[in-house]
Amino acid sequence: MTSFKKPSSKELAHDYLWRFHKVVPARGMTGVFNRSYYEDLLVDRVNNLVADDVWQARYEQINQFEKYLTDTGTTILKFFLHISKKEQKKRFVERLELSEKQWEFSRDDLLKREHWKAYQSAFENMLNLCTTPWAPWHLIPANQKWCRNRAATRVIVKTLRHLDPQFPPPDEGLHKIEIV
Repeated sequence: MTSFKKPSSKELAHDYLWRFHKVVPARGMTGVFNRSYYEDLLVDRVNNLVADDVWQARYEQINQFEKYLTDTGTTILKFFLHISKKEQKKRFVERLELSEKQWEFSRDDLLKREHWKAYQSAFENMLNLCTTPWAPWHLIPANQKWCRNRAATRVIVKTLRHLDPQFPPPDEGLHKIEIV
């Protein structure tokens, strides 16, 4: 799993997709991105961190990046875990009240919550403009964790069945090796 935080100065010296492309899993390997280049699109848009024409161009840049990845053998599964504002509040309160969950709380989440409507609009655009035949979004209802887990697992299992992954062939001559 690769988690992406605020870009470092080294990452900012490159195009915004560079830090993601360099950690795309090798052929035959699996990777999970916790957040991704979509975060750069959404946060930059909602917080006016870049000009409108910059974030608007990113929709097509992301689509082309994902097209390149799929054309070269990468299967992309994108999950949008949707929770209601009411459920989000409930989870934030729980994080504050339960000492074992306080590590999950971030004041930054409250600042983002103040922009709920702007994020909903940005999410809608992202989902509409960046779902493609080669990398569709899977909208997952996430108010109930069991439902979220089941819905996401179904997509993953269906994809794995289609891919039919196999173990790599063993080195030749292994049957002649004797371990003493």
